[in-house]
Amino acid sequence: MKKGRSRVRWTKILGIAGLALAFGVSAWGVEALREKAPGRADLIMIDTLKAFGDLERPEVAFLHDRHTDALEKAGKDCSACHLSEKRFKMIPDTLESAIQRVDHLSTRFKRLREEGRREVMDIYHNECIGCHNEMADSELVEKSGPVTCGQCHKADPGVVSIRAEMGMDQSLHYRHVKARDKKCEQCHHKYDPIREKLFYAKGEEGTCRYCHKDQDEENRVAMPLAAHIQCLDCHRKTLAENKDSGPVRCAGCHDPARQKAIEKVSPLPRMERNQPDAVVVRLSASDQANREMASRMSAVPFDHKAHEGANDTCRVCHHEAISPCVTCHSLTVPPDSDRKVNLEAAMHDADSMTSCVGCHNDRKTAKQCAGCHGFMAANRRPSDAFCKTCHMADPADALSGDDEAARRERAAALLTGRKPVTESMADADIPETVTIGAIAGEYEPAKMPHRKIFRTIEKGVREDKLATYFHEERGTLCQGCHHNSPVDKKPPKCASCHGKSFDEKRPVMPGLKAAYHRQCMECHERMGIEKPADTDCAACHKEKEQS
Repeated sequence: MKKGRSRVRWTKILGIAGLALAFGVSAWGVEALREKAPGRADLIMIDTLKAFGDLERPEVAFLHDRHTDALEKAGKDCSACHLSEKRFKMIPDTLESAIQRVDHLSTRFKRLREEGRREVMDIYHNECIGCHNEMADSELVEKSGPVTCGQCHKADPGVVSIRAEMGMDQSLHYRHVKARDKKCEQCHHKYDPIREKLFYAKGEEGTCRYCHKDQDEENRVAMPLAAHIQCLDCHRKTLAENKDSGPVRCAGCHDPARQKAIEKVSPLPRMERNQPDAVVVRLSASDQANREMASRMSAVPFDHKAHEGANDTCRVCHHEAISPCVTCHSLTVPPDSDRKVNLEAAMHDADSMTSCVGCHNDRKTAKQCAGCHGFMAANRRPSDAFCKTCHMADPADALSGDDEAARRERAAALLTGRKPVTESMADADIPETVTIGAIAGEYEPAKMPHRKIFRTIEKGVREDKLATYFHEERGTLCQGCHHNSPVDKKPPKCASCHGKSFDEKRPVMPGLKAAYHRQCMECHERMGIEKPADTDCAACHKEKEQS
């Protein structure tokens, strides 16, 4: 929401947490509300008067699609509620004068700008109640809306929002490209601050979110408003021409079930943006000039094409603009720079989803990976071999110079030399079973299907291209369980570190029994293995027969 003022937007919908705050219900009450109240993707909570102070009555729950359907039955359209205003718009097929001011429907109800508290209140009361009375007298609709205060302003609206954010993944983008015959100018534009005009820059197309943020900024409208103006206007015009069109109602885009039903293009053609298949992650010009500093970084070849196929949007990496990382991130950041993240942090920040390491770490949360990685320390220092999986070449060989074609050729050659780890230990080096009897008491020793467990984990790794590059040694998988042992065909037993009893002098080191149970049970939980259950002790070690 905007600071100091609010407006009714098609995308301004409160979720469950918002309802809890608005109506003061407990967390338990929210869950109960979720179960009992119907969910709607078109729910808009009208709280416009908050911009003028505290509300005297509860917000109004407005169901947008229900009103759209009712107006359609009465022979009316969106203009019954939304006034027209002039805005800049891209005009297809006229690139020389592609930007014109054209009529758009304002997202505000029956007004183009915010007036005073009384004026806005009167607009809602007069227009809504007046329309409801008109509908009640019409034979075209079966049921009209409320006309009294308490019928609209309810503490419990009896409905909850299930609205899901809508985006455009590569599949949906390709369908638009195909439908519009590759006329990118119909959607993509840039702003010329000198001429104060929008224009189309061929070959510089980027996501709308690069300019349109969550809130209005200077001469740029917020992303929700920009998307509804651009998308809905196009969909409505296409529909009026009796052509196949995208959704024109809230649920068409924001209902989770309908989102899942959107057809996926397969196989998906590659997006056309003159992007490289492979490239070397290079240094900025200033960093290259500093030879001592440049020597600290071995060259990293980046498989751009493979990463495109693994993600739905370019913004996963290009979070500010579609440009090389060094445009914003250099090895050193001047104190007076508004860019505070240097290149090393941009690539290695383990907690950032826009960094290489952070994104790769997120992949470790998958079930087939989490069994091992969930137990490992997040700040575990990687081995030199691990680093060399990415840092492959001498910087002088691949980072210097401005010949982009040469860098791409060099990157492709380096990537060809990167070999996935496909070989593993032979069966003879992996015990078929391991008997755990060091702490056997009332139960028989546990017999662990050691080789079966190893092969199952190995299969998950082999089916993941990323994992095959980073499990650089044959015995790397062993370290998932033997977590503090060197890679070896015969790692030391757990009892080598964990004593039978807990040692209070080593508080971070659990006793042997706790170590076994924690390692096994937590691994099963992370990998989604249902059995054995926590309470089913006999599933792993049978009870001893009473003599």
